[in-house]
Amino acid sequence: MLQDNNPFLRHEFLHALEEQGCVGEEFGWLPCHIAVYEGGQLTGAMPLYEKTNSYGEFVFDNAWAAAYERAGLSYFPKLVSAVPYTPAAGQRLLCQPGRSDTVYPMLLRAVNKLMQKRGASGYHCLFPNDANQQYLDQQSLMVRHDYQFHWHNPGYSRFDDFLSRLASRKSKKIRQERRKVGEAGVTLRRLDGYLATEQDWRDFSRFYRQTFEEKWGVATLNESFFRQVAEQLPDQVLLVLADLQGECIAGSLMYLSDTRLYGRYWGSVRQVNSLHFEACYYQGIEHCIEHNLQIFEPGAQGEHKISRGFLPRLTRSYHWLAENPFQRSIEDFVGHERLAVAGYMKQLNALSPYRQELE
Repeated sequence: MLQDNNPFLRHEFLHALEEQGCVGEEFGWLPCHIAVYEGGQLTGAMPLYEKTNSYGEFVFDNAWAAAYERAGLSYFPKLVSAVPYTPAAGQRLLCQPGRSDTVYPMLLRAVNKLMQKRGASGYHCLFPNDANQQYLDQQSLMVRHDYQFHWHNPGYSRFDDFLSRLASRKSKKIRQERRKVGEAGVTLRRLDGYLATEQDWRDFSRFYRQTFEEKWGVATLNESFFRQVAEQLPDQVLLVLADLQGECIAGSLMYLSDTRLYGRYWGSVRQVNSLHFEACYYQGIEHCIEHNLQIFEPGAQGEHKISRGFLPRLTRSYHWLAENPFQRSIEDFVGHERLAVAGYMKQLNALSPYRQELE
């Protein structure tokens, strides 16, 4: 039922979020997952949350919520099928092989009943994978487009093979950035859940908290969550730590499926030129090459990723709103948004760092 061993849809990951207090009423993510059983056997499931805000979704609907509020209507709660704080594509409708024709409609009917029961304003399915999209495209849902930057591995044997495909000035820049980190005296460690120690997780959690305190304000995850996932999914964790003069000064945390690497969190307590690029991008690319992973998704946004080999990829989300006075306006907005995203992606693709004769 679970495809590609996606770490974010594993029970261990979702349960750790709940058990360690990373979701719940405090953060506006109330779990209400749906499961389909037939003859005592689990045949379908949907990760689902009742949301009382729009935090941690990476598909922005603040303007919609504001319009509801100005009209004296309630936009919250709403139902959201997603992985909290995780803008990575994956299954949102899960079923046993060959059962999608019957299970998918059951899941959506259950969502509709839950909407009515909870008085939700709508249902939002964020970052579904390609297979789910094929089904959702046939439903009466609004489709929003956005983009991310992904790195693709055509079968490189080493990091220099990747650099050889880039325009010379782009590969030169990457070599310079990596050299700066080494010349600063920084050494990098790549650890899985087996090798990372309690001190390693203590250090990384400190970096993570500091990043949120400096930029976003709310550190929803915690050391206990990071450690629990590492203990229960040790093969699907990649922790990159940077050491300088005997001190651990920075780190990035990534997770793995069978074919993909997902970059998620970063933090540092000392500024070192280009260390962010090394820890978050180049170490991940090297890991993908060494372990034959096909795609590296480093997270949402960031045009600076293009020059480092990450190309734009379209993402989709699906939305259904209960009866409201804004439906036509919202549909028009979504249509204009898709056109704008298409135009911008065309501009971004023109900035590809890869040598044209090799594309």
